[in-house]
Amino acid sequence: METGLPAEYYQLLEELQAVDFVLVELTLYLDTHPNDTASIHQFNHYAQERKKLKKAIESKYGPMQQYGNSYSGAPWDWNKGPWPWQV
Repeated sequence: METGLPAEYYQLLEELQAVDFVLVELTLYLDTHPNDTASIHQFNHYAQERKKLKKAIESKYGPMQQYGNSYSGAPWDWNKGPWPWQV
């Protein structure tokens, strides 16, 4: 299905998904190794990277999450795409 989204959108989304994967894996590791400060620093680094990527995507393509996880512009911009089924 053609969405009309630029390749940059998919590149940023892929980067975000990769960072999310790292964060999930580090979370699982830290659940069993809570005193590993190097991994905690790594987790915090990727959490900050995720925040930057999400901001970059949302500034160009609109909010990604609802329920207070993403800010809305004025007017309310949840009607802008892409919708999850369009990606």
